[in-house]
Amino acid sequence: MSDVRLIQVPWYLGRAHPDLSRGPGLLAEAIRGETVVVPGPEPRPVPNEIADSFDVIRGVGSAVSEAVAHDRFPLVLAVNCFTSLGTVTGIGRDVGVVWFDAHGDFHTPDSTPTGFLDGMGLAMLTGDGWGELREGLRTVPAENALLVAARDLEPSEIDRVEASALRRADAETFEDALDELATRVGAVYVHIDLDVIDPSVARANVLAVDGGLDTEQLEQALAAVSSRFDIAAAALTAYDPGQDHENRVPEIAVRLAAQLAPHKVAR
Repeated sequence: MSDVRLIQVPWYLGRAHPDLSRGPGLLAEAIRGETVVVPGPEPRPVPNEIADSFDVIRGVGSAVSEAVAHDRFPLVLAVNCFTSLGTVTGIGRDVGVVWFDAHGDFHTPDSTPTGFLDGMGLAMLTGDGWGELREGLRTVPAENALLVAARDLEPSEIDRVEASALRRADAETFEDALDELATRVGAVYVHIDLDVIDPSVARANVLAVDGGLDTEQLEQALAAVSSRFDIAAAALTAYDPGQDHENRVPEIAVRLAAQLAPHKVAR
C-alpha cells in the first residue's frame, strides 16, 4: 500500500508569516512521514501577492503530481486553502471535493468585500474568478463539490452559494449528501480547514467561530467519506500555532491523517 507524502506549504499569500508559516512544519512533526516543502515564489522586482500566490499553487501542483507518480498519498499541510487548486491539478484525474470549513471560501473578485484571496479558494476550485491566472489548473464542477459545516458566510457569499450547484451539509445531512455525491464521482479530494473544528475543542486560527464539529464528529465524517470514495488526496490547512495556546491541534491532525490515509500513517 502506498505511503503518505507530507507536502508542506508554509506560505501565507505567497510570503513567510511569523506564526502561520510554522503551522505546516508542526503538523508534519506530529504526523510523521516522508516530507517535502514547496518552495516559495521567486522574488519579484515589485511584490505581487496575487501572482506569488498562484506561483505557490503551481508549486503545490508539481509536488502533488510527483507524489502521485511515486505511488504516495499526497497529504498537503498548507497555510492557505487556495492551494487546493494545485492539489487537484496534481492529482491528474477528475475528482469530487469534500470541503470542511467554518467559512464558504466562495467569493470572487467581484463579490468579496475584503479582497482576501484565501476567501476565494472553493470558488476558484469550482471554476469562478481569476480565469487568466487559473489557466492550466484543473477545476471541479460545482455540483461535484460538498461544503461541510460552514457557518460564517458573508451575505454576498451566501447569495453566490445559493445560486450555484454547490451543495452544503451539516453533521445531520452529511451522509445523505455523500450518498448523492457518490452517484456522480468515485474519488474525492478532502479539504479540511482546521477552523471547521469548534474552538471549544481546539482553536486552529484567529478566524475560528463557534458551532463547529468536535473531533469525534470529524473523524466519523472522514470514515463515512472513506467508506464511499477513493480519497485521492487531502489537505489540512490554516493552522496558526499562535492561536492554539493548549497545543491541541497537532494531535488532532494525527487522528485525522489516520482517517484520511488508513494504514499509512504511524500512530
